[in-house]
Amino acid sequence: MAPKTRKEMISETRGKLIAAGRQAFATKGYADASMDDFTADAGLTRGALYHHFGDKKGLLHAVIVQIDQEMSDRLTAIANGADSVWQGFINECVAYMNMAHEPEIRRIMLLDGPAVLGDPSQWPTQNACLQTTTASLQRLMDEGTIRPIPAEATARLINGATLNAALWIASADDPKAVSEQAVAAFLAMVEGLLKNVPAR
Repeated sequence: MAPKTRKEMISETRGKLIAAGRQAFATKGYADASMDDFTADAGLTRGALYHHFGDKKGLLHAVIVQIDQEMSDRLTAIANGADSVWQGFINECVAYMNMAHEPEIRRIMLLDGPAVLGDPSQWPTQNACLQTTTASLQRLMDEGTIRPIPAEATARLINGATLNAALWIASADDPKAVSEQAVAAFLAMVEGLLKNVPAR
């Protein structure tokens, strides 16, 4: 077996630290997770952590980027599995809000992440989300499902609504009840985009 290249070793070290950080952040929370949690679980030194991520905050950011990509992949699969572009769009938005129930996403992405890294709508990962939503809306306009609207402006409003709903669900005492309210309100809101609103 050929020895690992420097690039492979760097990638492996980063992967171990991210995995250890993800586990610690999910189970203990950002405030209570220590540098030793990350390095001991990964079998590495503090020096490796500082070298790759700078500090605990840098590691949290890397963990969030990883989870965000996984969420994006799941949401894309949900959208692609629907019978129509519109239903896929709705399913994707609702699934995103409901992900706030998942313990790892709730704690890392929606509670600790904003507290440590600031407003999630300003995170770099939100740019890709905005582009995806804009493209979906443009496709729905092109096929005549929704009324002609400024796609990016509408995408920003929809993304803001779903993000705030997810944050609300994550911090709620009764997440299930809040989720039901948020989804019902969201569905009523986006129905207004349709050219032909379904009869109730």
